[in-house]
Amino acid sequence: MKGDSLTNENYVRYAMRNYDNPHCMGIKEFEEDLARIVYLKRLFRRYKKDTVLRERLILNHLITFCNVFGIEAGTRLLFFKIDMDLHYILKTFLVFLGYLSDTQPKFSLEVDIVKIVMDTEIISRLRRI
Repeated sequence: MKGDSLTNENYVRYAMRNYDNPHCMGIKEFEEDLARIVYLKRLFRRYKKDTVLRERLILNHLITFCNVFGIEAGTRLLFFKIDMDLHYILKTFLVFLGYLSDTQPKFSLEVDIVKIVMDTEIISRLRRI
């Protein structure tokens, strides 16, 4: 499934296959880790609407998410589930963390990473951390 496109039908199966949390005690913890995407979407939408950026909280969610799903699988899952109009925010944070190259080629048919322009305000805020 590495090169296959993600779909709503195989999304959870792909996430489960790439999930690696030695402290996980059951499906509930897996679901909580996967739910971080919902929190990220909420934080991204808030930034887009009100320019309120909770960069440290976003970084925490992204680091935790990619720690348990892996960087490659984690980025695929994030770009698949997060709305396209929020991809510029996601890309900016992932490049900052070193999880994504600014010139990385497409990793799925749905998203062309190279064409996503990063947010200069977020870059400025992240450089101050």
